Amino acid sequence: MKTPSAKVLRPHVPQVRAEAVRTFEERYPDLELAPVVAVIAALDEEGGLGEVLDGIAPEACGLRVDALVVDDGSSDRTSEVAHEHGAYVARLERNCGHGIALRLGYQLAREHGARYVVTLDGDGQWDPAYVPLVLEPLVDDEADFVLGSRVLGRSEDDDRFRYAGVHFFAWLIRRLTGAQVTDTSTGLRAMRAEVTATVRQEQVQYQTSELLIGAICQGYRVAERPIVHHKRTAGESKKGRNLFYGFRYARVVLGTWWRERR
Repeated sequence: MKTPSAKVLRPHVPQVRAEAVRTFEERYPDLELAPVVAVIAALDEEGGLGEVLDGIAPEACGLRVDALVVDDGSSDRTSEVAHEHGAYVARLERNCGHGIALRLGYQLAREHGARYVVTLDGDGQWDPAYVPLVLEPLVDDEADFVLGSRVLGRSEDDDRFRYAGVHFFAWLIRRLTGAQVTDTSTGLRAMRAEVTATVRQEQVQYQTSELLIGAICQGYRVAERPIVHHKRTAGESKKGRNLFYGFRYARVVLGTWWRERR
């Protein structure tokens, strides 16, 4: 099964991405980021982003933490809010997709000195208070990739269909890869920066399972920690309707597994 690449789906992406990198380098010359960088890909998240950024502690597990927001072509004040709350900001002038925005964040974090990358969303669903918890296994050299699991913890979301999907896709990935994971679509993850460079990533939108399956297939150690998943505090979900999201997510899971096993 062949999954479509970002280049095929979004022909404007390479130029927009290159311009974002150029602008970032001009804005932050000689930048050296903290050992831990929290990467947030955000699209029209001015309402909740500030609170998320304020919740990121400046230090975790004895290491400094910086926040890097990748604005994926927002039409609101997402970039301005990120600046106001102390984050470094890279802006894609056109919407390119969540996966592409994350990959840009990963690249900038690596190239500017990050040893560990943590992902969060700008909508407040993934609590930054849990960053030290998911980071700890990396710092203690017990894992290379850590998932914050709402299944091991709890979720405040009352969407039963979507929560059933979380369990189903975790079961599917366990069957395909043998990795004992419980929450494959979590937005709160921590990983060694090198993982983002060595694992093949092509997905425009549903990137979380692609990165996870690739990491498992490359032999990286995967662990989980229990976290609390909150309801969205502001804005609207960009994932689409449940059935559509589930179909696309399943296609990415199966396509990535088939690609990696070859």
